[in-house]
Amino acid sequence: MELSVQKRGKLGRGVKALRNDGLVPAELYGRGLENLHLSVPLKEFRKVFKAAGENTVVQVLLEGKKHPVLIQDVSYDPVTDEMQSVDLYQVRMDEKLKVKVPMEFVGVAPAVKEKNGLLVKALQELEVEALPVDLPHHLTVDISKLADIGQSIYVKDLAVPAGVKVLVNPETVVVTATAKVTEEEELAMQQAATAGVEGLKVETEEKKAEREAGKAATGEAATPAAEAKSAPAKEASKTTAKEQSKK
Repeated sequence: MELSVQKRGKLGRGVKALRNDGLVPAELYGRGLENLHLSVPLKEFRKVFKAAGENTVVQVLLEGKKHPVLIQDVSYDPVTDEMQSVDLYQVRMDEKLKVKVPMEFVGVAPAVKEKNGLLVKALQELEVEALPVDLPHHLTVDISKLADIGQSIYVKDLAVPAGVKVLVNPETVVVTATAKVTEEEELAMQQAATAGVEGLKVETEEKKAEREAGKAATGEAATPAAEAKSAPAKEASKTTAKEQSKK
């Protein structure tokens, strides 16, 4: 797979003119390689990117020389969704790379079609390590093996090409056929959740009541003592009042 590019002198705001001419600014870099500013024909790049993705080696043709690269990143305008720039990473063909390979789900699961199950995809991509020439474009997942509800396909069940090392636990679930939740089950779950919240509220109110009761008990215990302490003062006040009236 090849992609023709050319060097560009326009940088910064000057790249707007490139886009008007049907070109996209690109950067080519890699270990031991000087960063190169390029322009790529948008129409041609779209075709290559659709076929290669970000994990298949593309041969970039620049001034008669081929550069093996991976499409590292493609940025888009957040408003118009137009392609803004492309990053190309030159690889060494004798050096292994770690990339994430997308899953491609094929077939029809009997558990879904015949037993009204629900297909739950736990993984959409898988991290692998391989030489650039051995990197798979995708990994195929045959869901026709899911005959019954509750069955799963694991990483260890996948057909992985020779020379490719999977960097994920073999027991990791890729896809599962589960039973659909009925309206009654969904209602029951909602009621259980509501009951849990109400139970929490009741518990909170009970604790509040206990605290209030504790405060009240403490106040009642203190009142007689306070009255006992103030009794002599009251009697003294009464005596003083009587003596003054006699005078």
